[in-house]
Amino acid sequence: MVGILVDRIISTGMKKLGSPYVYNAPAYHPRFYDCSSFIQYIYGVNGVFLPRNARQQYKMGTLILNQRLKKGDLLFFTTGARKNRKGIAKIGHVATYIGSNKMIHTYRPMNKVVITEIDSEWKKRFIAAKRVL
Repeated sequence: MVGILVDRIISTGMKKLGSPYVYNAPAYHPRFYDCSSFIQYIYGVNGVFLPRNARQQYKMGTLILNQRLKKGDLLFFTTGARKNRKGIAKIGHVATYIGSNKMIHTYRPMNKVVITEIDSEWKKRFIAAKRVL
């Protein structure tokens, strides 16, 4: 059952590829997103309700250790503006793991919903993964 739900969440995200990034986009807006509103949207329309921002979303679910990622896990990263902060305040970005070392998300430099390889640059900014399903 979880596998079907994960596939639906990822499919919802895939249908939004190319949708514009808008900083501080409202919750559940169907056409534009920031990173956390995108995650909230693709999970929420599939019946999994998450809080609005990445730091609140980080408080949900179970911490994944040893990089044993599964499709649908939330990935949390720091940003240039937050990298020197402590604890949960370091979190500035969230994405969803879609398998094969890739994630779906939206962020400012790309200005749209994209699929990204989790390369060395993203690994440097990685904080934690959480399983909410």
